[in-house]
Amino acid sequence: MAMKIRLARGGSKKRPFYRVVAADTRMPRDGRYVEKLGTYNPLLAKDDENRVELNVERVQYWLGEGAQPTDRVSRFLEAAGIIAKKERANMKKAEPGKKAVARAEEKASKAAAAAEAAAAPAEEAAAE
Repeated sequence: MAMKIRLARGGSKKRPFYRVVAADTRMPRDGRYVEKLGTYNPLLAKDDENRVELNVERVQYWLGEGAQPTDRVSRFLEAAGIIAKKERANMKKAEPGKKAVARAEEKASKAAAAAEAAAAPAEEAAAE
């Protein structure tokens, strides 16, 4: 049986609340799970200690049994110091597109030209 440590969504509409669970990969996201390992409340502030609560002993047990954490859960486990931090490739999602780069270069060249034009009369006045 392939196991995953993943999030199961609860809460009402637009008020999400998640349980961190160990579940069989064949079960639906919010369906049957083997064991509840903690909670995640995304509505709390990022520095709030109750935002992510984990039962560390049970998480380590399931990792030892071969359960694979999902990406989001692995980030929680990395923050808690349970697993080593992984290198993630963000590919090119954060890079601006071609048109945005062209606009930024054009704006920078205009700003440089304006600064140069404003500096020229000041230099002439200083030279006299």
